[in-house]
Amino acid sequence: MAQQAYMTETADGGSGPERPGTRLRRLAHRLSTGWRGDPRIWHRGAVLTALALLLALVMLVHAHIPNAVGNLGSLTETFLPWLGLAIPVLLVLGVVRRSAIALIAVLLPAIVWLNLFGGLLTDKAGSGGDLTVATHNVNADNPDPAATATDVAASGADVLALEELPASAVPVYEKALAPAYRHHAVVGTVGLWSKYPMTDVRAVDIKLGWKRAMRATVATPEGPVAVYVAHLPSVRVKIEAGFTARQRDKSADALGEAIADEPLRRVVLLGDLNGTMNDRSLNAVTSQLRSTQGAAGSGFGFSWPASFPMARIDQIMVRGAEPESSWTLPRTDSDHLPVAARVKLDTGS
Repeated sequence: MAQQAYMTETADGGSGPERPGTRLRRLAHRLSTGWRGDPRIWHRGAVLTALALLLALVMLVHAHIPNAVGNLGSLTETFLPWLGLAIPVLLVLGVVRRSAIALIAVLLPAIVWLNLFGGLLTDKAGSGGDLTVATHNVNADNPDPAATATDVAASGADVLALEELPASAVPVYEKALAPAYRHHAVVGTVGLWSKYPMTDVRAVDIKLGWKRAMRATVATPEGPVAVYVAHLPSVRVKIEAGFTARQRDKSADALGEAIADEPLRRVVLLGDLNGTMNDRSLNAVTSQLRSTQGAAGSGFGFSWPASFPMARIDQIMVRGAEPESSWTLPRTDSDHLPVAARVKLDTGS
């Protein structure tokens, strides 16, 4: 009896096992016949259609969503790529609802999302470059700083920035990184390690009252490069207050002013900015520099949280340099992933 359930009549009147392809064709035929015979496919699905249009509108005008209430605009921009997950959901619901107008409407947010992020789906990494840089928020509560230092040094970075360095762990990082880096400096809770000599090391005032940003001139074989390391204040998502980022935004403006006043033409910014390249509140910084991930990365390069990365808040940005490749490094004992990039320094006048 069970065998007969999988038998179908053959051309010569006999029977044999039904092939999977035959079952799929029969199912597709029933679906298409049902749609053709349904006069309401153009009349149902109004709610799905409205949701699809609203999704497209949010992605189109995200820069105009006001920050006045709970920094809603910045919150939307931080997780903007994830809005694309709603598209296949709406597509499936449109098929289940058998709504032609809803399925057509879903095309609009799909086109908008691809226009915004489609370029990140391709691998833009090249093989050139003459300077490798990396940055990592090591987490103040890191249980094994020596192992973390060894792991990030294995990236082969010529210049390495670390953020969230507790004073008690600095000697551990210094000892672990000494074999790979002859030069280093720590300012407050951020540090810079380099294979090349460093001069003009100083703190950068980002209006916090304590030191979480620094600047140094690195003497690379291609000439001097101003390297900035920054750890902008954290943001929080609270039900009663929304996306609280006022101090982060103030510090971003101060960092942008410092970079604008930088006399050296070639600049590299490394650090945890607690914001994405889409977040308008970082415009003071992002308007002056190029993201290595956006220009030469593969995929979105999400770096936080390390257990399930959802946003790239750890950034490498450059001016006077051409990004050649950009990538995330393997997970350490931190709640952030390290990120690295290789750039070609502009040697033009």
